[in-house]
Amino acid sequence: MSAPVTLCFLLRTNDGHEQVLLGLKKTGFGAGKIVGIGGHVEQGESVVEAICREVAEESSLTVEAMDLIPAGTVEFVFPAQPALDMFTTVFLCRRFSGVATESDEIAPQWHDVEQLPHEAMWADAVHWLPEFLTGWRGHWRVVLNDDNETVASSTRTPANVPSLVENFGS
Repeated sequence: MSAPVTLCFLLRTNDGHEQVLLGLKKTGFGAGKIVGIGGHVEQGESVVEAICREVAEESSLTVEAMDLIPAGTVEFVFPAQPALDMFTTVFLCRRFSGVATESDEIAPQWHDVEQLPHEAMWADAVHWLPEFLTGWRGHWRVVLNDDNETVASSTRTPANVPSLVENFGS
């Protein structure tokens, strides 16, 4: 069974450039990579509650449930190590408060949306992240190769946005 995970990509405009908050992962799975802000959904927690908590824990920023923009989902499949499988709910957010601050787990960094640091990210991010950031909504399924790093296949299915929003409830 895939672990429920959630990610939130905070967006801002700086000097006329749209930027997204990513972070250098300092510990755990993916350490050393540039990743999105987020993490596992805890028992009894909704995905909305989880992402609000994770954003605060990892960046010191505050996001409100009503400001989250449902983008879709990404199912990560690790055939060589099924215990790593994840079902990830992805949000965008343009309204937040506070200043991004380094935590024990993440060193947050703003990046221009047009110049994402793909070489420092998971290999799968190039498939789905630019799509979500430019307005595409739906579901991705990413199957990793046996090295648990490179992508064997990546497929997407567009979503009906009203039903997508209903499925995220708070």
